[in-house]
Amino acid sequence: MTYPRFHNLIGGKWLPAIGGKTMLNLNPANNRDVVGEFPASGAEDVAKAVSAAKKAFATWRLVPAPKRAKILQRAGYLLSVRKEEYARDMTREMGKVLAETLGDVQEAIDEAFYVAGEGRRLFGQTTPSELQNKFAMSVRMPLGVVGLITPWNFPMAIPSWKLFPALVCGNTCVIKPAEDTPLSTYNLVQALIEAGLPPGVVNIVFGLGPDAGAPLVEHPDVRAISFTGSSEVGSLVAQRAAANFKPVSLEMGGKNAQIVLDDANLELALDGALWGGFGTTGQRCTATSRILLQKGIAAKFISRFVARTKKLSVGNGLEKGVDVGPQVNAAQIETSKKYVAIALAEGAKLLAGGHPLTKGAYAKGTFFEPTILGSVTPTMRIAREEVFGPVVSLLEFDTFEHAIQIANSIDYGLSTALYTKDVNRAFTAIRDLEAGITYINAPTIGAEVHLPFGGVKQTGNGHREGLGAIDFYTTWKSVYVDFSDKLQRAQIDNAE
Repeated sequence: MTYPRFHNLIGGKWLPAIGGKTMLNLNPANNRDVVGEFPASGAEDVAKAVSAAKKAFATWRLVPAPKRAKILQRAGYLLSVRKEEYARDMTREMGKVLAETLGDVQEAIDEAFYVAGEGRRLFGQTTPSELQNKFAMSVRMPLGVVGLITPWNFPMAIPSWKLFPALVCGNTCVIKPAEDTPLSTYNLVQALIEAGLPPGVVNIVFGLGPDAGAPLVEHPDVRAISFTGSSEVGSLVAQRAAANFKPVSLEMGGKNAQIVLDDANLELALDGALWGGFGTTGQRCTATSRILLQKGIAAKFISRFVARTKKLSVGNGLEKGVDVGPQVNAAQIETSKKYVAIALAEGAKLLAGGHPLTKGAYAKGTFFEPTILGSVTPTMRIAREEVFGPVVSLLEFDTFEHAIQIANSIDYGLSTALYTKDVNRAFTAIRDLEAGITYINAPTIGAEVHLPFGGVKQTGNGHREGLGAIDFYTTWKSVYVDFSDKLQRAQIDNAE
């Protein structure tokens, strides 16, 4: 069988895994379609990549930040030119429909241009000293080699969220992309190389999490780790990094609620529920997996939502008219099946979908019906645990205060949405919902690159992508310049 073969990028050279192992990247809409063969790397490959990044850091950190930014800007233009090509590659390896993969590439383009602007905005502070003839200021310094571990659901956007801020701050990078979507990271880094990025500044190590991701986390020369993925794996990453006092940015799971009040624009809320629940086949950490309905509109909303969901077209994301693509692999199908079974056993009612699609055009892929579960209560597992598939739970409530309580009753805190015409309740929800993101009259998905992205509780550890990324990829240095030409002992000589 003939298909493209790819290698790790280490020190500017494309190299096979030292152990010789490889893995196949398969199209989830047709698993007989091999997108490419990629290295299945191990600790030795990670060590070589980290060594290359450490060597490159010695010179990259001295490149003025505005010049580093120009490389990102040129990469953004290259991504713009290749937007459709890269989006088609992404749909083929990940499954989501072409309109969404075009959006994924566009997000990387937006991130490139946004972060390029930060090349002239890596601000510190100047402040008065408490002593005469002494100048005080703070400056941002790069960390060194940073390790980046990225997921498969946004295989170009999320790597760009991590790579671009790290680079403009003067760090060098080793990135370990998800094994299901290596090609999109390859394409992203290829644009950086062609834009003029020096060898060794970004290194790619393809492979499985335990084999390549864990050694990256534990390597003593890696100064920080940025991880996006499940809360279970994120907890392990944090524990292993802590042994070396290594800062970690974690962006993990969600169980996001859309609250619909009696006074809401019902058609708008329905549009938001369909897009939030079934966009990206529900495979987003911000997906609308819970819809909370005030009892006055619940019956009307449910009947319309079920009817519209049953009309959604499931299929190959490259085909016109398809609304929902495949799940990324067979393991995700099994997870969706498992949670539907658990929900039904606990008393939920199946209102739509609920089964894998396996016949005819679906036989070669990993497809699951858009699924709605009704009669769900807040204590059911389906209302508390992340499915990461096209499975939406419907819960009913009496009062606005009760809805806030239900929304906050879970271990996650990423995204929330409220549909209402009451401005007082809108601002109350903004204040009281325990989440890193709150939308008013919009679905739980749709973050923009220049705002902080992340969550609270088991969703994250306080760091943010977007606006907050510069803070993670730099460390502060305080600088004192004493031009008094004498010893001054701060608090001792300044005592009253």
